[in-house]
Amino acid sequence: MSGKEQHYINEAFRTNWIAPLGPNVDAFEVEFAKAVGVKAALAVSSGTAAIHLALALLNVSNGDKVFCSTLTFVASANPILYQGADPVFIDSEPDSWNMSPQALIKAMQEAGREGNLPKAVIVVNLYGQSSKMDEIIEICNTYDVPIIEDAAESLGTTYKGRVSGTFGEFGIYSFNGNKIITTSGGGMLVSDNTEAINKARFLASQARDPAPHYQHSVTGYNYRLSNLLAGVGRTQLEVLASRVETRRNIFEIYYHGLADLPGINFMPELENTRMNRWLTTLTINEAESGVTVSRLLKSFEKENIEVRPVWKPLHTQPLFQGCQYYPHEENNHVAEHLFKSGICLPSGSGLTGEEQLRVIKCFRDVFNKTIINRSYLILGKHEV
Repeated sequence: MSGKEQHYINEAFRTNWIAPLGPNVDAFEVEFAKAVGVKAALAVSSGTAAIHLALALLNVSNGDKVFCSTLTFVASANPILYQGADPVFIDSEPDSWNMSPQALIKAMQEAGREGNLPKAVIVVNLYGQSSKMDEIIEICNTYDVPIIEDAAESLGTTYKGRVSGTFGEFGIYSFNGNKIITTSGGGMLVSDNTEAINKARFLASQARDPAPHYQHSVTGYNYRLSNLLAGVGRTQLEVLASRVETRRNIFEIYYHGLADLPGINFMPELENTRMNRWLTTLTINEAESGVTVSRLLKSFEKENIEVRPVWKPLHTQPLFQGCQYYPHEENNHVAEHLFKSGICLPSGSGLTGEEQLRVIKCFRDVFNKTIINRSYLILGKHEV
């Protein structure tokens, strides 16, 4: 928290605006739309809810196809199942770790030949990194397929000077407790299509018809953000720029503390972008380093430091067994490689310098022990 949230919370209590509507909700939507540069925004209960509403607005229904990044959290794809549609997963590419335009064009071409194009493409901006939006937009425009940009992790990132999350027909953001700004739980659906956002507002409020009694003609959802949490969001939005700087500084410290180790490669930053570095992530080449991801994770666990693998690709998840999947190249499954070799380091905005040095020390200790063990083996061979 920034320390200023209590002002809006107290005001909500004072005026008795506790429900999922009120002055803070209205103001948060206006302020957020202005901050990212879109015409309209809708505050909802989660980023997942925002994706679900976007799919509903695009009339995605039973039997439709939706293309989706495979290297992401399950929340990106679950709403496809809510609508009874079939997810088709698209591999990552090495430059951004995000959706591969090369795999996407192949998937589009095959779908076009079959006469079964997707109703939408969900592009995920992983760990704060923007996807290659120019290439992806060109492909989707060629086939007239709308884009939903999942910017849950990339608020504050810019791609060629434009804010991440504003390139598609719809953009979604998350304010979950681990995101760069938080309302404890919440999300935002944005678009330049104000009419669509107004329809989403209707659907997110249980789709109540304009009648003196409770009347409903279509299925609605209970997806609105509370006035209390919207107050938290308004204050958090004020510190977004400083949060981005904090996360980028955390990355720089990790980079200077670990980049010299053998087999270490940090998640790259696309040219002409400025990512928020929501999480500092890297890959470990076991052949070069002699260190496995599992060994590193166990070492951190002993030190009571939480370090995680990168997301397990959705096309390998039991939930999506049997779903179509398009790799970056026939014998190059980038997302699977990143899952096997990648880790996420502690990167919270409240991380202290002392805590970060502890992470770096633990990391280097594992590598130093490996180097020593390798040296003993080499010496032993020479003695023989």
